[in-house]
Amino acid sequence: MPSDCITVSRATRGLHGTIIIPGDKSISHRVALLGAMAEGRMNVRNYLCSEDCLNTLRAMQQLGARVIPGAEPENFTLCGTGMRPTAPRQDIDCGNSGTGMRLMAGMLAAMPFRSRMYGDSSLCSRPMGRIMAPLSAMGARIRSCGQKPGCAPLEIEGTDLHSIEYTLPMASAQVKSAILLAGMLLEGRTIVHQPAITRDHTERLFGHFGIPCEVSADGLSISVQGKAHPVAKDITIPGDISSAAFWLVAASIVPGSEVCLRNVGLNPTRDAIIHVLRRMGAHIAISLTSDAGEPYGDITIRAAEQLHGTTIEAHEIPNLIDEIPVLSVAAAYASGTTSIRNAAELRVKESDRIATTAGNLRAMGAQVQEYPDGMEITGGAPLHGATMDSYGDHRIAMGFLMAGLNADGETTLLNCRNINTSYPGFAEHLRVLTGY
Repeated sequence: MPSDCITVSRATRGLHGTIIIPGDKSISHRVALLGAMAEGRMNVRNYLCSEDCLNTLRAMQQLGARVIPGAEPENFTLCGTGMRPTAPRQDIDCGNSGTGMRLMAGMLAAMPFRSRMYGDSSLCSRPMGRIMAPLSAMGARIRSCGQKPGCAPLEIEGTDLHSIEYTLPMASAQVKSAILLAGMLLEGRTIVHQPAITRDHTERLFGHFGIPCEVSADGLSISVQGKAHPVAKDITIPGDISSAAFWLVAASIVPGSEVCLRNVGLNPTRDAIIHVLRRMGAHIAISLTSDAGEPYGDITIRAAEQLHGTTIEAHEIPNLIDEIPVLSVAAAYASGTTSIRNAAELRVKESDRIATTAGNLRAMGAQVQEYPDGMEITGGAPLHGATMDSYGDHRIAMGFLMAGLNADGETTLLNCRNINTSYPGFAEHLRVLTGY
């Protein structure tokens, strides 16, 4: 487990080596939810054993699913309930996971029992109204009990819901998925329209489990036929490209680097980080291993001669939202200006990621203009090490440790324990690639 504080210095010889990226966080949550509801048992390989995903798996065990451990923690057999979950005997702890809470809310709203979900202080400050509104329109009985309006804990009185056709006010894979997960449990066809394409792991996994789901040609409308009967089927979860993003940036900005990342998910609704870094001048080569279900493969990155600034387009934001903090680090090392707008969603993540990213970049000597929905970074000047707070935000912690690998002096990040919410093997991979 990472300590509360981690210190790095310039990787003078670059980053070198090959690592296997741990399982995708978004897919792991959804595999736990759908596998627990399915008929039969399935072998799960490369599940992300992070705090967030383990909380979701434990929650589904509270609903009657069984987990048979394998030889390694990330490999196990999941025995589903056959669409006959049982009421939890205690409140469900979602830890730090907004994904786990929002997706489970969709399922629990249609269950024939009462449940209550809570989480840590960060999770209980994040907005849940965005799922409560559409689920309430379906007939759900959800009450926010948080200190802030519309925030967790959530009390859910399960009841019969009805299908709806709903247009998302913002592009959100979590809200879309909460509606679809509720929709699979009730009579009729539930349809969701989204303003931009968002990560489509739920739709792909519906296909994996045999749940009737249709996606329009433009990818903006998704429907699910209710009273579905998911059937368990073995699955291997690809590596998380959001975790790979830290090494993609680090190897691009640190001279002399060459890194190979194995078994990384290459879902086209998640790979915007690769396209943007290439646009900035990064040397990234991909070897596709499989294109079935969730595509994945190996990525090799070599240090760039010089990155240059770019404009992140509005349509790229939904599929780049988790990578913006570390991409901002790349922008600080790039020549010219990088503009990131239309990203107000970053204000309500584990931290206010616009404010924390901008503040930490300034602490290292970067020039940053902050806006309500993003920032403008003028890069190219040498950065210096600093002692900075990660604000308990795993992506801020890892992103600025990457910044420190090419900065003058030492860089120390405080409050790093939450790295375990998404990347429990991070410290070891840092050691392998840098030799620290």
